[in-house]
Amino acid sequence: MALDQQQAAEFEARLRDRARQLRDEIRATLERSNDETHLEIAGRMRDAGDESFSALIVDLNLFDINRDADELRRIEAAMLRLKQGRFGECIDCGQEIPLERLEAEPTAARCVKCQELHEKTYVSPVTPTL
Repeated sequence: MALDQQQAAEFEARLRDRARQLRDEIRATLERSNDETHLEIAGRMRDAGDESFSALIVDLNLFDINRDADELRRIEAAMLRLKQGRFGECIDCGQEIPLERLEAEPTAARCVKCQELHEKTYVSPVTPTL
């Protein structure tokens, strides 16, 4: 897909803004993790419930950081495709990714068909079953 200069500039601005927001969120999560309140909770461990709560806080913070870092990696890859003039081109089949898809998900690297195939092939379900 050949973006005009204005479209490319708009996508670049959106990606840069989102990257800045994610870095701020990661920084805030790290600061919250280092908060003395969490250290006090860990230091006053009295029972398994307190330990579970403290472990849950740590796990949630790590999950937030990993999720944000993953999105940052996708943003960096999209920025590289923009720079190389390949933004909007499916990385698997080379076909054009519809503008509507890119507007909804600027980091999209695959067309819908290839993304569905990728998810069926490489993504394992993590939803617990009863």
